[in-house]
Amino acid sequence: MRSSPHQQPWKHRGLSTTRRRSRQAWAAGIAAGAMTVGLLATSPATARPYPDPPRTATEQTTMSLPSPPGGSNVRVLVFHSSATEESPVVNAGIEAIERIGLTGPENQRFTITATDDASVFTNDTRLGRFNAVVFLTGGGDVLDADQELGLEAYMEAGGGFVGLHDAARTEPYSDWFTGLIGARPAAGSGATTQRATVEVGDRQHPANAGLPLQWKRPDKWFNWKENPSGKVHTIARVRESTYQPGTGANGWDHPVSWCRDYDGGRSFYTAMGGTADAYSETDFRAHLRGALNWTTRLVRADCKATIDSNYKAERLTVPNQPGLNDQIGEPHGLVTAKDGRILYIGRGGADSSGPVVTDWNDPDIGKGNGEVHVYDPKTKTVTKAASLSVFGNKGGGDELIKVEEGLLGVELDPDFLTNGWVYLHYTPHSKIDRDKRMAQRYVSRFTLDLATNKLDLASEKVLLQWPVQIHSCCHAGGGMSWDSKGNLYIATGDNNSSRFSDGYSGNNPEPNYKGVSFADARRTAGNTNNLNGKILRIHPEDDGTYTLPAGNLFTGQEPDEGGGKTRGEIYVMGVRNPARIFVDQKTDILYAGWVGPDAGQPSTTWGPAKYDTFAAITGPGNHGWPYCMGNKQPYRDRNLPDPTKPLGWYDCNAPKNESPNNDGLVKLPPITSNTIWYSPAGGGPDFPRDANGIPSYKAEEQKFLLPWLKGGGQATMNGPVYRYDAAATGEGKWPSYWDGKWFVGDFYFGDQPRHAILTDPNTVGKGGTPVHAESLKKIIPGGNDAINNLMDWKFGPDGALYVLDYGRGFFTSDAKSALWKVGYHGGAATPAANQLARGAAQ
Repeated sequence: MRSSPHQQPWKHRGLSTTRRRSRQAWAAGIAAGAMTVGLLATSPATARPYPDPPRTATEQTTMSLPSPPGGSNVRVLVFHSSATEESPVVNAGIEAIERIGLTGPENQRFTITATDDASVFTNDTRLGRFNAVVFLTGGGDVLDADQELGLEAYMEAGGGFVGLHDAARTEPYSDWFTGLIGARPAAGSGATTQRATVEVGDRQHPANAGLPLQWKRPDKWFNWKENPSGKVHTIARVRESTYQPGTGANGWDHPVSWCRDYDGGRSFYTAMGGTADAYSETDFRAHLRGALNWTTRLVRADCKATIDSNYKAERLTVPNQPGLNDQIGEPHGLVTAKDGRILYIGRGGADSSGPVVTDWNDPDIGKGNGEVHVYDPKTKTVTKAASLSVFGNKGGGDELIKVEEGLLGVELDPDFLTNGWVYLHYTPHSKIDRDKRMAQRYVSRFTLDLATNKLDLASEKVLLQWPVQIHSCCHAGGGMSWDSKGNLYIATGDNNSSRFSDGYSGNNPEPNYKGVSFADARRTAGNTNNLNGKILRIHPEDDGTYTLPAGNLFTGQEPDEGGGKTRGEIYVMGVRNPARIFVDQKTDILYAGWVGPDAGQPSTTWGPAKYDTFAAITGPGNHGWPYCMGNKQPYRDRNLPDPTKPLGWYDCNAPKNESPNNDGLVKLPPITSNTIWYSPAGGGPDFPRDANGIPSYKAEEQKFLLPWLKGGGQATMNGPVYRYDAAATGEGKWPSYWDGKWFVGDFYFGDQPRHAILTDPNTVGKGGTPVHAESLKKIIPGGNDAINNLMDWKFGPDGALYVLDYGRGFFTSDAKSALWKVGYHGGAATPAANQLARGAAQ
């Protein structure tokens, strides 16, 4: 019996000076041995392996199997002691690890030694000959003080460690071992075998090579006393909705496999492997192979990419000088140029010292300045490039006297560094009709002087314009983005009031001003002949005009219902207020987010609560507003003469626009389910449905398909898809781990989303929900003095993330309005290329 942990007080404290010196001596011995026997060796694979020391009676090796060519100098120690009970998985685990070492690519093979004799950790010559140590242990205190010191020294010298399942219960009184493992199981968890789904979120780590995104398998699943995500690099999570996690469940972020660079070496842990049968699984063996390949230094891997402390958020702009907006306007969008410049816009709200004109008899009603600023990373200075006179300076108070119009979107021409062309989406003040309370929305091209960062307002070419009502707020949209074929996507809001519908479908046909409805989104988003509430797609031409690309939702010349009832610019209809869109030019998938209505709860009379929405869009379509939301959850119709009384439920598969305010087609394209939707109650609300497919809309019956997010104030801010550029050399470049991940966020911090997600390529664009999500809230921090009110975010050519914080007020700019940079500073993958083991692929 080993000594009681209470007789080993050193395990509860940091290292004493004496112990540090002892550990340094151990490390020196280990390193010296390692340089001799191969722990850090880089000599050719043809070199003779170090002779095996005499084996103890408890060591097990299989001498009848041939030594693996190409990697014969790579050795793994499998330690399987237990202070409580011998695990029944030991023999299966040893056999599996041995088989892994003797099969597979020749340059990834290794030999193993298995032992339950802890004295190996006090013999630096013997321990130093192993590239990695595997703990296939049961629970309890299995190392004495000197033995743990030896393991510490081994790691400090650059060793590798793999912990399997019950290893997390080993050395329970050692803080150092807790750090090595990463987390400790909650009491009572992992007692029974259950089938569950593992989300394989890291698509690059060798331990996940070839594994499915959603890996369904049986095992014993631990809950954790403390969630290690952010301190370790989590590469896989178990989805709690697919099994019974019991007391102490961790929630949507339930790590199951992770790795980290620890104390000079490499540590990998998986909570899987709790049953003997696990070790006969092909996929689980592949998972172990990748873990062993990294820890033995046969391959490199990035185990730093999601560790919070490796990221730094830096504010780039300072507060404006009083009354000048010299640094920033009311933040409303940004775009990054290929030379590193950041152009960002202010919508039109003045700072608190400026006047706000709300009297329609005043010619300056709503006049504001839509400002364009340029941040130059070379000089770290800001230039105000231009100020446009826009309709957009109103705010606060009653629904009818605030406005979201103004300077709404910015994009750069694909050849911007040659021609200096900048595209702006805005509402010019000079074009408002105060009598009818109508305005014109423009998408115009301007030229920026690349030497002075000044925008030539006289160079304007108006590509596209359309009417918008400005009697009542809201929903202007604004984002723009390019695809790989030179098509420009333009997001427009439904130009509809948020009132008059009790926070449900914006389909009240009654309110109007001088004949123009302002509370019926069937006039706009649901209308095939109106450019509001849409995502448009056009192809700008060099002469300042545009053409229509093939494949939009309509040609503009559909013969149905008499013709002339569609617009060929429409790519997506049925969106409410899409402020941010992004096209991933590698796939040309369009990513968009839009804000939902205001109802806090579902209604059995009117339909779903407010759903803010994100959609990955792979083709033209109708995304539902104001007929259906989420995954085809219908609203109820209302119509004259009494809009307060409900009619029938909308048909999401065959919607009809029967509004008196519709001048487009009556029969609409079928509605496509969206990718993400969330309400104050949670993410992805869904309900039981009756025989006609109508949800119950009973709050107590809803389940949540996306437990990783929750709403509240809610204002979606769609983000980019990161694309790693190996050639980029800028400071702060995010690692390749994030490549292909879609960033989704919300204006508000709180419980709302700020996540990187993965979609399933087989279901993306077809209503499939994400298969994996991970929080960015400690990487992109919120709080009053951080990035609290996210307005826009894009990656620059340097690979760093640039973020606009709106500030702490509305319809204005304030001292917290700022441009930020979030950079990665965690270093490269490990081990270093010159420390790869013999026979490994370089």
